[in-house]
Amino acid sequence: MGFTKNKEMIAMLLAGGQGSRMGVLTSRVAKPAVPFGGKWRIIDFPLSNCVNSGVDTIGVLTQYQPLELNSYIGNGQPWDLDRLYGGAFILPPYVRGKEGEWYKGTANAIYQNINFIEMYDPEYVLILSGDHIYKMNYNMMLEYHKEKGADCTIAVMPVPIEEASRFGVMNTEADMKIYEFEEKPPQPKSNLASMGIYIFTWSKLKEYLIKDEENVNSSNDFGHDVLPAMLNDGNKMYAYEYKGYWKDVGTVESLWEANMDILDATVPLNLNDPPWKVYSRNNNYPPQFIGEDAVLKNSSVTEGCSIHGTVENSIVFPGVKVGKGAVISNSVIMPDCVIEDGAVVEYAIVAANVKIGKDAHIGQNKKVLKADEHPEISVIGQDLTVAAGVIVPAGAVVSENITSEEKEEA
Repeated sequence: MGFTKNKEMIAMLLAGGQGSRMGVLTSRVAKPAVPFGGKWRIIDFPLSNCVNSGVDTIGVLTQYQPLELNSYIGNGQPWDLDRLYGGAFILPPYVRGKEGEWYKGTANAIYQNINFIEMYDPEYVLILSGDHIYKMNYNMMLEYHKEKGADCTIAVMPVPIEEASRFGVMNTEADMKIYEFEEKPPQPKSNLASMGIYIFTWSKLKEYLIKDEENVNSSNDFGHDVLPAMLNDGNKMYAYEYKGYWKDVGTVESLWEANMDILDATVPLNLNDPPWKVYSRNNNYPPQFIGEDAVLKNSSVTEGCSIHGTVENSIVFPGVKVGKGAVISNSVIMPDCVIEDGAVVEYAIVAANVKIGKDAHIGQNKKVLKADEHPEISVIGQDLTVAAGVIVPAGAVVSENITSEEKEEA
């Protein structure tokens, strides 16, 4: 390509996940393109982390329902990634001849893009997931990787030991050198959970990606295959401890919890932090309008909204209209929804462009919830209509229009 300089580190962002555990929320969009927090999408977090960390070349590996994600990223301009040398690149699976080949696993996805990486001749490659909410300085992790002379550095965070069996767990020496990697161990020896964020020395990673591809018995996955193979061969692998907020938003419940965390002053998730801005591509909406009868309590209401009812402990995206006497509580309302007069939405995620009819009731009545109970989150899929007076019970998932006064069963 005639490039004259190499990049010290480039990022490869795995954004092809089907997101099947998020049900109707990902029936038409890839999981990283799901709206989050009132003005962002999930993928804004790793992209912004890269830009803020000085990583300006990012390959975004897409696969499932990529159209909205592709158009959202576009030329990368909102993240300052529209540059002549580097920037954001959409990398779908390659088509060879008449047949395409899906990415078979996380390692195979990177293997298929070795030529892209080689164009920039990096010393280091950063591997990221597209479905985590967190703010992290990857440059500090790179400095640690160099100090240790590591072949691979894996970001970890301490979790309660009773939860560690849900994660890939790193067992380390006192100096954080990894001596054992256990995938979801029933009896964990350590509470250091892998965050799925890796820095590899590129020459070493390339060698193991080629070996992994040649192994017909491999599932072509980093956690399952590549990392254990590197460890077994005695490569220098270190854990890098991260101490900030991090959440994998791969389920409806975790997506709802992460949105609610924004509203909780005790949670260290500050999205209005000028030195570490989370960038996004936003449409131009007019200023919000709050009616004289509106009541707002501990909520995030973004531009373009028209609020005439009550919004409490909720995240409301741009362009949402809330009618008189309507109540939204403990919910996430995605862009351009209409909540008509007298409707009640509780403990729910309502996808974009949904119309909730007059006096309809979505979700769990908050009086039912005991102190130690987790609420059941109701979900309404994108572009749907729920007719007037309809009751949608707690935990129900609505995937088609409800036009009569029937109860929607999950």
